[in-house]
Amino acid sequence: MDSTYIMVASLFTGFVLDKLWGDPDYLPHPIVGFGKLISLFERKLNRGKWLILKGALSTLLLMILTFILTYFSLIIARELSQVLLYCISSLLIFFCLAGKTLCREVKAVFDTLEVSIVKGRQQLARIVGRDTMCLDAQQIRIAALETLAENLNDGVIAPLFWFTLLGLPGMMTYKMINTLDSMIGYKNTRYLYYGRFAARIDDIMNFIPARITAIIMLMVGNQIQKIGITFSIAKNHRSPNSGYPEAALAAMLDCRFGGPNYYFGTKVEKPYIGTNEKVIQRHNLIFALKINQYTEIVMVVISMLLYFTLHISFN
Repeated sequence: MDSTYIMVASLFTGFVLDKLWGDPDYLPHPIVGFGKLISLFERKLNRGKWLILKGALSTLLLMILTFILTYFSLIIARELSQVLLYCISSLLIFFCLAGKTLCREVKAVFDTLEVSIVKGRQQLARIVGRDTMCLDAQQIRIAALETLAENLNDGVIAPLFWFTLLGLPGMMTYKMINTLDSMIGYKNTRYLYYGRFAARIDDIMNFIPARITAIIMLMVGNQIQKIGITFSIAKNHRSPNSGYPEAALAAMLDCRFGGPNYYFGTKVEKPYIGTNEKVIQRHNLIFALKINQYTEIVMVVISMLLYFTLHISFN
């Protein structure tokens, strides 16, 4: 069987596994390994002079190593057995997708908030970088929906986009870059210089996928007519990419995201995304979860078709 067919089948299988299991705690996760490598490099290199250069070199090295190791692992697996190639590819794709876990964690924020605001804050702290201990119920719900929209791109759409273009090595390399950004891409005293290159690379890698995410969200929500307002208010976001899926969801819910928040004890002024300061309720969460799930399905189908078409054409 041609490896193109195997990879398309693996993509479907990996997506189904993610929908069934999410990220089970009992399985070793390669992203955890990425995090340990990043921490090791950061502890050794994030000191003294030339921090931007050292951060750039470590980022490039980790990117290249991830691509090469994945590429040659797949070649070895293919030579040994097509079944082995299918199993390894399906498992790695499963690990690269985070749709199920994202929806589960965001839903848990709303569920625990109904028990107490303290538990809601604690649950939210698991999935956001901002300080949560002073947030009220409305701010907690808004933060959860912002994360749901933003991480739809980071956790599903962007990995699928890079799989379509560069195969599984590209998908794995994107996850390394995204993990680097989530760990060292902060503009604080510790990471301002060392993590600058990683943050810029992450911006580049997410530029097209973030806009694709917003467009598909509007399509599956049957509100494509709001694409103009979505792309307009997305530009208010400090990130060149995160604002697009957030703006799409804000436009569909007719609500307002963004605004000032505290990170590591420091107040960060952020512009608002949207204008209607409406109270977020549970039915808004249900709608947003459906949008996420339908967007994932559409992108998986597109990726399977495009990957097959591109690779059959080149073979």
